[in-house]
Amino acid sequence: MTEILLLIIAAAVIWRLYLWSRAPHDAPTRSVALSLLCAGLSYPVAMPGGSTGIDTVAGHGAAKVVQNVLLLGTVYFLMCFYLYSADGQGARRRARWEAAVVAAVAVAIILAAVSVPHEALAGSFSTADMTISQVAFFYVGAGLYLMYALGAAGWWSARYARMSRRPHATGLWMTAIGLGAMAVACAVRAVFVSVRWSGGSVPDQLTASVAVGLVVSSLLFVAGITYSGVRARITATRLWLRRRRDHGRLTPLWQLLIEVYPENELRPASRGFWDRWRARGVHRRYHRRIVECRDGLVDISPYLVRGEGGTDLLDLEPTQLARRLRSAVTMIKNGDPAPGQAVALAVPQEDDRNADVRQLIAVSEALRLPA
Repeated sequence: MTEILLLIIAAAVIWRLYLWSRAPHDAPTRSVALSLLCAGLSYPVAMPGGSTGIDTVAGHGAAKVVQNVLLLGTVYFLMCFYLYSADGQGARRRARWEAAVVAAVAVAIILAAVSVPHEALAGSFSTADMTISQVAFFYVGAGLYLMYALGAAGWWSARYARMSRRPHATGLWMTAIGLGAMAVACAVRAVFVSVRWSGGSVPDQLTASVAVGLVVSSLLFVAGITYSGVRARITATRLWLRRRRDHGRLTPLWQLLIEVYPENELRPASRGFWDRWRARGVHRRYHRRIVECRDGLVDISPYLVRGEGGTDLLDLEPTQLARRLRSAVTMIKNGDPAPGQAVALAVPQEDDRNADVRQLIAVSEALRLPA
């Protein structure tokens, strides 16, 4: 489960850093990116390999201090996101005040850590000697601030979720539940510390259950803050795939029309290899091909008329229209005059761009059939 959490956080960090690079002056975006970055750095530090490396360089217990300071930074920047999103004028002042609070907590737990032997913080939460007051203060101080910040962020998330619509509301509710569960877990751990500091004991199964709850709630939190973005990317990817496929399906009709009316081919913005795969390039080529096909159909329509006024063209099935298009191309190549005037072709019954494209694709697919 820890590996899954690391992969999800790594993907979220990369995505949010990318969004930050596109809007470097947007305070909420910057806050989310820094929050996820601190969270992403804290988990490798907590892993056995990461903690061993830091402890080897800086002394036993240093990894625990670094991890908790990063966690404080995670929830602080998370609070900043909500402050900048909601508070407007007072956001910067409130963010500075919150920065002073988190800095004071960080300094306090660092002083508590350096005032005890290095081995006192080398173990895990379940094995630490909480009868040492500095160790108990280290865990309680960090835990209470985490509870405060996570609880406040969860309350804000639930508030915005009630005011939002799907899919944003879904992601916000996931975030609110994850944050609330993490705040509760921090409060429970603070109670555990108090019990152990006073000489009592806490069952290992209970401690392990709270730890699992923290991991699960962290997963839910990360999933919630990335839900809307991931869903939007999935929708955009599906649109990209559909338009790329439709661009190819329009090729027979486009080739037939461009063969006789090459002047209708619009100049591409770029002929680079990556332009064929980038979302902007795919959408641009898709719309350009629709325009080229429509222009070509208008130009070739006088050669398709067989009835009076060309009204019969409106009732042609795609296969019938395909046969007439082939005949019209032959007439144009032979230099025959147009028997009629320009009329509308392959007009959809619905007033919808997608319906228009479906009509063009139907004619194009009919051109793939044997003449």
